[in-house]
Amino acid sequence: MSLYRVAGKGRVTTAKPVSFSFDGRTYKGLEGDTVASALLANGVHLMGRSFKYHRPRGPVAAGSEEPNALIGTRRGPGRFEPNTRATVQEIWDGLQVTSQNKYPSLKFDIGAVNDAAYMLFSAGFYYKTFMWPKSFWHKVYEPFIRAAAGLGVSPTEEDPDTYASRNMHCDLLIVGAGPTGLAAARAAAMDGLKVVVVDENPEAGGSLLSEPQVQINGQSAWDWLSGELDALQELGVKVMTRTTAIGYYHQNMIGLCEKVTDHLAVLPEDTPRERMWRVRAKQVVLAQGALEKPLVFNGNDRPGVMLAGSAQTYLNRYGVLVGKQPVILTSHDSAWHAAFDLHDAGAKVQAIVDTRDSVNEALQKEARDRGIPVKLSHTATGTSGRLRVKSLRVNPVSGATVGAGYNIACDAVLMSGGWTPSLHLFSHTKGSLAWDDDRTTFLPKETPEDCVIAGASRGLWGVAAALMDGAEKGRAVVAALGKKANVQDYSVEVDRAGSGVSHKELPTDQNPGKAKAFIDFQNDVTAKDVRLAVREGMRSIEHVKRYTTTGMATDQGKMSNINGLNIAADALGKKQPEVGLTTFRPPYTPTTFGAFAGYHRGDHFEVVRKTQIDSWAEENGAVFEPVGQWRRAWYFPKSGEDMDAAVRRECAATRASVGIFDASTLGKIEVVGPDAVEFMNRMYTNPWTKLAPGRCRYGLLLGDDGYIRDDGVIGRLSQDRFHVTTTTGGAARVLNMMEDYLQTEWPELNVWLTSTSEQWSTIALNGPNAAKLLQPLVDGVELTEEAFPHMSCIECTVAGLPARLFRVSFTGEIGFEVNVPAPYGRQLWEALWDAGQQYDITAYGTETMHVLRAEKGYIIVGQDTDGTVTPYDAGMGWAVGKKKPDFVGMRGLARPDLVAEGRKHLVGLLTEDHSKLEEGAQIVFDKNQPIPMTMVGHVTSSYDVGTTGRPIALALVEGGHDKVGDTVYIPMPDRTIAAKITDTVFYDPENNRLKIGSGV
Repeated sequence: MSLYRVAGKGRVTTAKPVSFSFDGRTYKGLEGDTVASALLANGVHLMGRSFKYHRPRGPVAAGSEEPNALIGTRRGPGRFEPNTRATVQEIWDGLQVTSQNKYPSLKFDIGAVNDAAYMLFSAGFYYKTFMWPKSFWHKVYEPFIRAAAGLGVSPTEEDPDTYASRNMHCDLLIVGAGPTGLAAARAAAMDGLKVVVVDENPEAGGSLLSEPQVQINGQSAWDWLSGELDALQELGVKVMTRTTAIGYYHQNMIGLCEKVTDHLAVLPEDTPRERMWRVRAKQVVLAQGALEKPLVFNGNDRPGVMLAGSAQTYLNRYGVLVGKQPVILTSHDSAWHAAFDLHDAGAKVQAIVDTRDSVNEALQKEARDRGIPVKLSHTATGTSGRLRVKSLRVNPVSGATVGAGYNIACDAVLMSGGWTPSLHLFSHTKGSLAWDDDRTTFLPKETPEDCVIAGASRGLWGVAAALMDGAEKGRAVVAALGKKANVQDYSVEVDRAGSGVSHKELPTDQNPGKAKAFIDFQNDVTAKDVRLAVREGMRSIEHVKRYTTTGMATDQGKMSNINGLNIAADALGKKQPEVGLTTFRPPYTPTTFGAFAGYHRGDHFEVVRKTQIDSWAEENGAVFEPVGQWRRAWYFPKSGEDMDAAVRRECAATRASVGIFDASTLGKIEVVGPDAVEFMNRMYTNPWTKLAPGRCRYGLLLGDDGYIRDDGVIGRLSQDRFHVTTTTGGAARVLNMMEDYLQTEWPELNVWLTSTSEQWSTIALNGPNAAKLLQPLVDGVELTEEAFPHMSCIECTVAGLPARLFRVSFTGEIGFEVNVPAPYGRQLWEALWDAGQQYDITAYGTETMHVLRAEKGYIIVGQDTDGTVTPYDAGMGWAVGKKKPDFVGMRGLARPDLVAEGRKHLVGLLTEDHSKLEEGAQIVFDKNQPIPMTMVGHVTSSYDVGTTGRPIALALVEGGHDKVGDTVYIPMPDRTIAAKITDTVFYDPENNRLKIGSGV
């Protein structure tokens, strides 16, 4: 038996010892222990170092709110995790645990020199210290900050574990499996409702696990709990342990993270380490309980100083005494019961020190009966001990006078400043809070979600109150679901509901400006830091938070926020609601990236979308590239060809005869309705009223700011139907933008929008022989200049398949885009491929497509535009309707900065030495100017020799439209390249090659 293990206590399995290592030393624990409880059983309190001052730290809590005892865990190559809370990590044979934030060792840490110089590291020191001299930033300050930043060590090996994702729907989700949650579940577990209860702990029961003395309906708490869980299982209630509700999102969706294997010594095959659940619940009950509040006094962070309720948990749940000679320091009744439990388990409680001048007589009698000294109207003003607390300095208090202090020898200080409702998940719902002066805390008020909060989460203390409130709230949500609730009565004896008072800081007889009275233990934020922030102008609690970093640790302010708020309010002379409460954001507790990623890793990191023609491309040797989520054929190399050679061949073949290209990834949106043309007029810069059915037009889409957002060719199939194409990556974005305007700005328009991107397979034919190849396969139209001119569209039959045929070109050649129902994509491709053999048809990929379009000066949105380019900047003023009354972005185009001189314009570039430029390369007007140079633009697109006989590039250059013929310079690491500004069209500027029968 370990030094501090108490025989007959706890819920651990004494017959199953477990060996694990901590910083290379082997320790023994029991099955059911956490790392923290097992180390405490061995007398080890020192488990880590604080972030800023590197002060020795031990666990202050027993659950997920723990800010101090952060460890690294390992179970073999790749299975390492930093910043795990020792208070929640269950032990198993072979677990390797390491402490963090120390060098060279936990007991002797060089970084502790910061503690001696703590006056130099007051709140906001980084805003002042690192400002001067300016030249120190890059060589001194930034390297120092980067070296000091972060907690723990990031993993360096590939994670071999798998992570899963699941979706679930239920009638009622209950968060918290304590007495409140279990009572709510029993009330709801009738009439066929699907009820799910989740709890982050390995066992359901909540506070009952730490209070075995409670009697419920004539049974001990643990016996009642066992029977209740069996009954709930029989009623079909799903109880999920080791499952944390990490976030509460809109429309009653709750994110759950389930730890599946972290407690197992042997990993089952094909089992994920963690599983992320996305739960949509009709009703939610939040029964997360309350968190004990630390007291703020000098030296309150030493190893051995911890929460009284947590000490009670370690004893009753794990059978561990956190100290054999503890002192209880409290302002709340609950800590007295902790003192009694520890005394009855064999500890010699040195004293109960209570800040109040009056305490329930029954509690005092119990203390006297046990021989425990009681000191009322006392404060604590300091502790001693280097790696573990050795004494507590206490002082009598009379009114505002603090008397002479004296030391009480001890090996643990168990503090309690009362309890704070756990409101994190409730706050995720944007629920409003109400300040309660009596409890000195915020309580839940209203929420827009179908959610109720029950038990200690709304300020009710004691098991009886928790059970009754849980049952009441369970009945209320069942009634809201139109069902009849189960009625259950609870009789509770030996309950320990109590009361107390709240303190900002404990009174002291020492200099408060030098006191190390910690609020945020992990980030080393003290009471004096908060008061300094107020003196330096911080008025909002959000400003105080950022200036001091209080509440920004990995515990999300669970232990620090209310104390920080009380002290800030006192310093400002305001009530707490006037100062405000910081924002709680998901996740509730730190969550692994793996859990969020789920199945999305490796080949499954991102959904790979493939067209119907993808398999043909793969069979014919295509090299692929990702475009958005699509896998697209990049180029089709022949034996011995690299990409440049393959692209030159594909370009030449397309311009000489005919090329075939898979354009299925283009976004497609069907715009249908009596007001379809009016909708198009308002969305796009171009006019659409006079566009006849059977004709196409290039469409340019702007944002409200007047900048180009997307483009594409749009065909009018009938008076009330448009076939809209978008860029491959812009399909979802454009549809969302259209829906937003339709639903919020123009709800009076009778228009329906449907995404049809996946409905159509699209094949582009380009080249002088495109019409000759296609004509024999088309029924319903003659492919002549007269019958089917450029920018025409028609519904017809191609190769026996129903099709939408568009005569458009993104190459400058005679071009057609054939749309057929998606499943027929490969069938059509093969028919066109076979028919094109007589014309030496060539398949080309996205790189050739880019070269051909650049030779014609056709832009690619997102490459030749960067979110700050207007139609006029791009030389596309012709696409803006001059007589249109209004369209999206029209007012933006009139902004003074968008019509000012010196804007960057899209131009062509030809290098003097015929070298290829790098995309993104910066441009200057004067190559001899000193560094740093004034950059006047950048290269947006650049390509090697295509069909123009030399490399070409497009670029955005200040005032470029007025500088055609001028020379600019592109500084590169090894040289400076000169280039001439040209028009953006490098090939066939007269567009002669677009005409069927032109003879070119």
